[in-house]
Amino acid sequence: MLGLIADSDFARIAVLLGVFGLVVLLAFGAITTFLRRSAVRESLDEIVARPGVVAQGGETLRGQKTSSAWARLADSIEKAGLSLADSKDDKLRQQLVAAGFTSPAAPRIYTLIRLLLIFALPIAYILFAYSKGEPPSVLKLYLVCVGLALMGLYIPNLFVRAKADRRREAIIHGFPDCLDLMLVCVEAGLGIEAAIDRVGREMVLSHPLVAELLSGTTLHLRAGASREEAFRRMADKAGVDEIRSFTTLLIQSDKLGTSLATTLRVYASEMREKRKMRAEEKAHRLPVLISVPLVACMLPVMIGVLMLPAAIRVVRQLIPIFSGG
Repeated sequence: MLGLIADSDFARIAVLLGVFGLVVLLAFGAITTFLRRSAVRESLDEIVARPGVVAQGGETLRGQKTSSAWARLADSIEKAGLSLADSKDDKLRQQLVAAGFTSPAAPRIYTLIRLLLIFALPIAYILFAYSKGEPPSVLKLYLVCVGLALMGLYIPNLFVRAKADRRREAIIHGFPDCLDLMLVCVEAGLGIEAAIDRVGREMVLSHPLVAELLSGTTLHLRAGASREEAFRRMADKAGVDEIRSFTTLLIQSDKLGTSLATTLRVYASEMREKRKMRAEEKAHRLPVLISVPLVACMLPVMIGVLMLPAAIRVVRQLIPIFSGG
């Protein structure tokens, strides 16, 4: 292995780049840890000195701790002069929230990842191509690099859409159970806030996404938000039509003074019926999906088995007759 590295220029360059990158990552991690500890210490000193004043910028210690390295990298790039803001920032933020990325820096991180992939994939292919004995032609290199750049542009979008679809399906699948538990809690005498809190704590293991939505709504209500505002935030965060309809029913029931238990019972029955219909729809789609491999794989084999004896007979009898034999 060492002899191969010593004989190949590309291997030596790759090893040096790897060592350099490792040293940079270690140094970056050490500096980040030191700066974070220093920032926390300064914030604590400021809170001790002025206990009635929040730290500058309104950022809490929890917010400083949970801010990711990607967010700090995006801030550094924007401070350097490169704007990571998207032209359709509101629509992009809604897509990321539907996929579960609720951080305020998520749109900028998304744009940063797309930019990195646009350049990283072609560069990786160029390094791989020139590591071989015969490098490809300029035209092939150009076409492959353009294709990889387009892939880097669209892969994050496809990933976000796929994750949003999976998250939406998980929420829709677990929401009828949530309604049943909420109905039991309301009929037992709990209020809507206490019922949401109780169901959110009960469904942490079975349906964590639904529990996250309910827990966030509980925190909004405890923070002083009105029921209408908290419910609408839950609907916007979920991005599911069923939950949006459910929150609308809760808001109307609260304003009109109707029975909340009756509302939950009717809507829970409708949600169970919809889940049953979705299961039946998937079951009815199975014959159509099975017919595709049946036609593509089994039908040619069956035709070959049925036609092979006739073809052999034609070759043995008719062809000699036509040829005059």
